Amino acid sequence: MQDQLLTTFKELHGDIEGVQEFFAPGRVNLIGEHTDYNGGHVFPCALTLGTWAVARRRSDRKVSFYSINVSRTGLVTIPMDHIMNKSKYGWSNYPLGMVWTMQEKGYTLDTGFDMVLWGNIPNGSGLSSSASLEVLTGVVIKELYGFTELSLIDIALYGQFSENNFNGMNCGIMDQFASAMGKKDHAILLDTSTLQYEYAPISLTDAKIVITNSKVKHTLVDSEYNTRRNECNLALQELQHVVDVKTLGDLDIDTFEQYKYVLTDPTIQKRAKHAVYENQRTLDAVKALQEGNLKLFGKLMNASHVSLRDYYEVSCPEVDCLVKLAWSVDGVLGSRITGGGFGGCTVSIVRSDAVDTFVQHVTAGYQRRMGKKCEIYIAEIGDGARAIV
Repeated sequence: MQDQLLTTFKELHGDIEGVQEFFAPGRVNLIGEHTDYNGGHVFPCALTLGTWAVARRRSDRKVSFYSINVSRTGLVTIPMDHIMNKSKYGWSNYPLGMVWTMQEKGYTLDTGFDMVLWGNIPNGSGLSSSASLEVLTGVVIKELYGFTELSLIDIALYGQFSENNFNGMNCGIMDQFASAMGKKDHAILLDTSTLQYEYAPISLTDAKIVITNSKVKHTLVDSEYNTRRNECNLALQELQHVVDVKTLGDLDIDTFEQYKYVLTDPTIQKRAKHAVYENQRTLDAVKALQEGNLKLFGKLMNASHVSLRDYYEVSCPEVDCLVKLAWSVDGVLGSRITGGGFGGCTVSIVRSDAVDTFVQHVTAGYQRRMGKKCEIYIAEIGDGARAIV
């Protein structure tokens, strides 16, 4: 694909002199869902799936984007002095949002740039193709313009800012952080309230991380994702009348149970319960992993799915079907929805000797029950965003 990117760039822009190459991964979250914007903990890892790009500075004040994946859209060229989110720009609004963000944050981009990209993250799968695009563009800008002081954590934060303020998706920091800061064969335990993090080795000697794509595309900007965040904010405001906390992530389970009576709206109470219990599950799961207790890790994954289904209500029939099918396979330690929800993927921990059975059983069962085909990937944990030298 590297050659294809360079060939396409040359076709579009005449030559490839001075072109640089870049990569930013997608991510899968093992546990800790919808906790990132609630000040809790998350436990994602970067994938070897991701987005690759070649880019070069221009001599004028325009940026251009071209995706080999969406070639029908053609070359999108936009003046840098009139950057707006427009529906006609489609996917280009994600890299464009990063250009806008960098300028908003005080960085001087005296010229524009051309970028050609290709990715293998399934769109709408919940594996963070949008965050990958944002972080990728951040790394492109850092390298092309020599912003050496710009850290990968800065880029992650700017990616979140861009998605919140340019694309209208009120996401937390997890996706961009995982894409920027991923480490091969490690997951990241991230405290989203402080951005303190630690890498945890994922040494599944007799098991695999298996991702199953329901092929139900989620469009989180148009879904109830932002509604969930607003519901959690309401819960926090009501709890703050009786307990001194800055985020729902500050609450342990006992404290929540003591004060939950102030949440008189049953829906608001369910949302807060998920956020508090999921945060504790995440900490317990990482501890179990560090102790080599994959059985407990899997049980906590299962409990996470039940909570996301029943309390946070971000699952859907197709994803629930995939999880139930996974749970019925001997050798599956745990399975849950992953990502923002309303479609997308499940993540499962499967014993190595059961992977073939898992694939056959889940594929056939999903086709039979839902009349659809799913896609299954054996996850490989890779490094974070980078320039390719």
